[in-house]
Amino acid sequence: MKKNSVPMRRCVGCMESKPKSELIRVAFYEGKISLDETGRAKGRGAYLCRNPECFDKAEKRKAFNRAFQTNIDRKAVEALMTEIRNEQE
Repeated sequence: MKKNSVPMRRCVGCMESKPKSELIRVAFYEGKISLDETGRAKGRGAYLCRNPECFDKAEKRKAFNRAFQTNIDRKAVEALMTEIRNEQE
């Protein structure tokens, strides 16, 4: 009998592979970056751990620019990080 496999994704901050359910998805669609709470938003996606250190690492390494293959406005990334931190509390 075949076991069900758990979908794994890599955090753009710490670069560790973890189960998809443990990560936060960030979506980029039509030039806008947003937090994807459902995991089904249109566009390209990148994943982050729920650890605040990963947010800082991703921002410092410009991981979203690399993941979405475009230059993303720094203010948009900062607003996203603020939104994620507020959701955590």
